[in-house]
Amino acid sequence: MEVQGLHPAAPRGLLQAVSVILGCSWSVLPSPLDLLGTPRRGPWMLNELVVGDTNGKLYVYKNDDSKPWAVRSCQGMLTCVGVGDICNKGKNLVVAVSAEGWFHLFDLTSTSKHPDASGHHELAAAEEQKPVFKQHIPANTKVMLINDIDGDGKCELVVGYTDRVVRAFRWEDWSENSDHVSGQLLLLKKWLLEGQVDSLSVNPGPDGSPEMMVSQPGCGYAILLCTWDSEQQATTEGRDNSAPGSEAPIRDVILHQTSGRIHNKNVSTHLIGSIARGSSSENSGSGLFALCTLDGTLKLMEGADKLLWSVQVDHQLFALEKLDVTGNGHEEVIACAWDGQTYIIDHNRTVARFQADENVSAFCAGLYACKGGSNSPCLVYVSFNQKIYIYWDVQLERMESTNLLKILDCNPEFGSLLQQLGVERSDVSAVKNLIHKTLYFPEKWQQSSTTQCQDPAGIDSSAHCTVVQDPL
Repeated sequence: MEVQGLHPAAPRGLLQAVSVILGCSWSVLPSPLDLLGTPRRGPWMLNELVVGDTNGKLYVYKNDDSKPWAVRSCQGMLTCVGVGDICNKGKNLVVAVSAEGWFHLFDLTSTSKHPDASGHHELAAAEEQKPVFKQHIPANTKVMLINDIDGDGKCELVVGYTDRVVRAFRWEDWSENSDHVSGQLLLLKKWLLEGQVDSLSVNPGPDGSPEMMVSQPGCGYAILLCTWDSEQQATTEGRDNSAPGSEAPIRDVILHQTSGRIHNKNVSTHLIGSIARGSSSENSGSGLFALCTLDGTLKLMEGADKLLWSVQVDHQLFALEKLDVTGNGHEEVIACAWDGQTYIIDHNRTVARFQADENVSAFCAGLYACKGGSNSPCLVYVSFNQKIYIYWDVQLERMESTNLLKILDCNPEFGSLLQQLGVERSDVSAVKNLIHKTLYFPEKWQQSSTTQCQDPAGIDSSAHCTVVQDPL
């Protein structure tokens, strides 16, 4: 493991981040990478990094340790990983789904029983390597989402497939014991889309209820309607001969295109919804969501009809995340390209760029407890050279552009220092000249100030003159 300081030299490259480099000997697809809270509960609730590889191994990393905290074995090539309360028992479980359709559930709270001397959890017993639950679902999985998509307060599992199909599942529990996993996944609904599905997300609709969104090629997206309750009711009524049979089928996929001019209608698209915008009154109505395309288009939208901004970049964007890097409650849009170029864009279209060390095969962003015993904003890259780069404590004081005068005017000590130096605060030209000399010619400014404090006869009159060194 290496630890190094990184100071990117890009326009608005303001991230003074530190990276932790983890070595690995396996390949990672773009989707099986997540920064989420593992099943541990308590006031400390520190997040971990969950990674799945093409060999069926699931790795959990803690802090800045290069060695996995826990390793689990799965069946097949992992394409989706995540953490969530999928059983709706108030307890997070690790979910791993393979391309072959094997669904695995892991409860990592049991790993605390058998740590080794270094605090890691080697799997000596064969039964410990097995998931607490395993079930086969349709194969060719691509992306996965664990969230409440129908507004009933319970989490569903949504899986996107390579054949343009999306399926929603719900856990049917067979046990009242919250610590025991016993049940099965039940299929709620199957949707068929027109184009490939690269992202799944949930976004508040106009009435505040959740809307299930899937990305569609050409910077488009579709809203999937959760109609299983009405379909079940229709099925029940259909058994009654007196029920009318002439009603039109329920429309369950609503397609949206965000632009009339599409340069490439087949270009892959990613989206992310429920972008936080603070605790202001702006939170009413439709939520914010962002889209990006492989040909470099980035958009932020509020609802289906309101485009807040659009940005065109010259990099191939393959991943889209959200993260509050300023601490003001407004989540910025984070987009990553294959070459490691990363764009951080706020709600006002202010852009900061960051260049990772290598070309990347997978990317995610979120809160991670790398150092200091607390979660901090992090960017995580997996390179094609089998390394994981964790850029931790990624924070910016502000996103918007400003100048030094505005910053100094907010400092109460600035006015008194100008008064001591005999510079009028209202004289902008003189203040700028003083700042310029202090920043770029500090030695000459010091000598000039000392000379002014002596009378022509060479007698030191410093008793009547104040020289402030390094005033700014």
